[in-house]
Amino acid sequence: MNITLKSTPVEQQAGSCLIVGVFDKRRPDPHAKALDKACGGEINRILKQGDMDGKAGQTLMLHKLPGIKATRVLLVGCGKADEFDATQYAKTLAVAIKAAHDSGARDAACYLTDLPVKDRSRAWNVRRAAELVHQTLYRYHQTFSKPEKPDYPLGKLQLCVEEKALKTARTGLKIGEAIGKGANFTRDLGNLPGNVCTPTYLASQTSKQLKSYNNLKVKVFNQKAIEELKMGAFLSVAKGSRQPPKLIVMEYNGGKKGDKPYVLVGKGITFDAGGISIKPAAAMDEMKYDMGGAAGVIGTMQAIGELQPPLNVVAIVPACENLPDGNANKPGDVVTSMSGQTIEILNTDAEGRLVLCDALTYSERFKPKAVIDTATLTGACIVALGNHPCGLLSNDQSLADALLAAGQTSRDRAWQLPLWDEYQEQLKSNFADMANIGGREAGTITAACFLSRFTEKFKWAHLDIAGTAWKSGAEKGSTGRPVPLLTQYLLDQCGKKYQL
Repeated sequence: MNITLKSTPVEQQAGSCLIVGVFDKRRPDPHAKALDKACGGEINRILKQGDMDGKAGQTLMLHKLPGIKATRVLLVGCGKADEFDATQYAKTLAVAIKAAHDSGARDAACYLTDLPVKDRSRAWNVRRAAELVHQTLYRYHQTFSKPEKPDYPLGKLQLCVEEKALKTARTGLKIGEAIGKGANFTRDLGNLPGNVCTPTYLASQTSKQLKSYNNLKVKVFNQKAIEELKMGAFLSVAKGSRQPPKLIVMEYNGGKKGDKPYVLVGKGITFDAGGISIKPAAAMDEMKYDMGGAAGVIGTMQAIGELQPPLNVVAIVPACENLPDGNANKPGDVVTSMSGQTIEILNTDAEGRLVLCDALTYSERFKPKAVIDTATLTGACIVALGNHPCGLLSNDQSLADALLAAGQTSRDRAWQLPLWDEYQEQLKSNFADMANIGGREAGTITAACFLSRFTEKFKWAHLDIAGTAWKSGAEKGSTGRPVPLLTQYLLDQCGKKYQL
């Protein structure tokens, strides 16, 4: 998809399709009004016939209007004008992009980006539109014998804003494109089946995808190197699989030499059967998404590679499978983590925290400004928060506040949960320094409490994305989250240049 910016008045615009809005009660937006004037009132006459009334989600395609250069005009319902906020804007855009694509138009010019969205700038409108284009038109095709392709694909899209907004809108477009591409790479990795996307494949694709970016290098540690690091908790999870584990480390150095980096850690369980504490068969196929945290930080690093911001970032992915085997972890086993702390494994299906704890300890060597881990860690988070925000827990409130703000800007939102010392009591063990589970109560919080014991030397936040990294049901698939949130947080650390 070729996305460009334009400030051409709508009545002068040629091409296959013009996209304009109609608000509730058949009120055309300013650009639709300009088109209506150019075609002698034809749009208003059609609206008065009742074909659409401007409710959110409605579309009406008009063909060959008199006096209009473009072949088609797509009217898109925007809902109530006083309720046209970031959420409604995104829904409207997604409907418009899909309708334009399905119409057979080879190119389109979208004027919805020039509408006033509550508390947002035109540059933000463009950034969000660019993301949504990639999100809406994404198609998974890697494992189909004959991938379905549209006969007339929408190949070009102009995002139109007033001329005085063009300068900042260019920054918005660049950010939106980078996030959209990074999120779609995350989706590709997440959607691949476990027999394809093994730890080795994940490592090779990461190296391949990121190798062309300036200031970005990838290093992959094999099992022997992981053993030398004494990552006993991580290695214990990998014992049940024939696939060797990999530790993937990505380093982006766009800041000053010696500046402390921001560190991202992503859980990379490429398939999770639960180990000896095996999961129920129903929906176990979705456990290929248990590397959603890993895919998310890899996609974020791609976005950072595209944008080249002035800061240093490290991303760490401990990747392995969690399967039942004669050599697998058993309930009651005690393992020693890289930090030297011992862990009693009461449930082998609580494996994500075992791989993350060693990666968190490994991150100490970079002397980080802050560490953020992201993981499809607990079903309890889905019960608590559903599929809309990810769970956020942190040992530093300023870091938590920055992530919450980034979530609001990017619309990839988080919700903070408490990390009180009282919950630590649930992790007591009679046979080790701690247990790997804390019982049914407050499962998301106790999982974070476990991780917090490996983060005492730096500012740290944990994002539980179990409810947001993928969708189930008819729209089953990876979502690309939390690439928008993580990228926005990192850009926010760079000052005004990336603020829209």
